[in-house]
Amino acid sequence: MSEEQPERPKAPELSGVDLARQALVAAKEQARARGAAAQQKKQARRGGLRSGARADGRDPLPLGAAINRLITERGWETPAAVGGVMGRWPQLVGPEVAQHCEPQKYDEDARVLTVQCDSTAWATQLRLLAPTLVARLNEDLGHGTVKVIKVLGPGGPARRYGALRAPGSKGPGDTYG
Repeated sequence: MSEEQPERPKAPELSGVDLARQALVAAKEQARARGAAAQQKKQARRGGLRSGARADGRDPLPLGAAINRLITERGWETPAAVGGVMGRWPQLVGPEVAQHCEPQKYDEDARVLTVQCDSTAWATQLRLLAPTLVARLNEDLGHGTVKVIKVLGPGGPARRYGALRAPGSKGPGDTYG
């Protein structure tokens, strides 16, 4: 048995108008390529791209928009928001609490806000208010931004070093082992 292959229809030969269309398309592509190359040479001679009538990425931005763009590109949204909280502390906690308690630092990895109080009574009060304050901060900054508020009481008196100090002594705590 001999297998006969079906005849494939041959592509019709182009003539007249079709040849002219094909030649026109090829000429347009070549002209576009030459024009792009000439434009690149021209821009290189002028010292790079120039701004035109339409807005593009090289146009000047207002300062606020430029800062917001920088914050977004660098991934600084959370630290910037927490910095805003430090500036708005009296509005968030109230003037009386803000007078006695001051935010010190924010640890972004652990999501802990450290607050220093000027007395142990205010430190205790802030520890009791901490869950409410964490909820208020997360409502303002976004869920999970602050997990814990670490409350520090007042610092002890400054160590004084004087002439009556024993050589090698670490102060009053060195005798307790």
